[in-house]
Amino acid sequence: MESSRVQSLGPDLAHTQPRPVHWVATAAAVAAVIAGGSFFQPSDAKATTSTTASAPGTGGLPAAKAPDPRAADYPMNCGRARPDVIDRGSADLDGDGRPETVAVVRCPTAFGTPPSGVYVLSRPTGRAGAAPRVVATFVDPKEGMSVSDFAVRGKKVSATLLGYSSAKVPRCCPDLQRKVNWQWRDGKFVLKALPVPGSV
Repeated sequence: MESSRVQSLGPDLAHTQPRPVHWVATAAAVAAVIAGGSFFQPSDAKATTSTTASAPGTGGLPAAKAPDPRAADYPMNCGRARPDVIDRGSADLDGDGRPETVAVVRCPTAFGTPPSGVYVLSRPTGRAGAAPRVVATFVDPKEGMSVSDFAVRGKKVSATLLGYSSAKVPRCCPDLQRKVNWQWRDGKFVLKALPVPGSV
């Protein structure tokens, strides 16, 4: 398949002109892939402002520093190596003024494109110097997807999920894609899968 012909990430790969029911099924499939981590949020996990903003109730003092994604312990197995942080962002997702970091990570490799994970990090609640806590999983590396176009803007985290239609597709060249975003609503992160390309 030519690299320029990237299909939308979804369960029915044969259709080049998907019908509305296909778009609904595709959105459901993407939601199911990451729903386990996307909708769960511990009560003490709060995503917050960037490091240069003023936190509420601090008299204009700078907000606390966002967690360092390089210091976190991620729930993924890279053998003896530590995961590489390939992208990150901080935002005031729930408005409480305590910074968190959203990190895109993957295992280091000399070839191919290893699957990515997307995690929300919070500052440790225990001793000083402890590693940041992973409080939410947006994308689990076990699902075999890569992440591009990652961004944290305002109260929204967005990305394009890249996947493979079969095991025969080279790991360098994903042939499926779907744009998604996560937003804090009613005390949890809510996933939204955007319409597939060409839909109305």
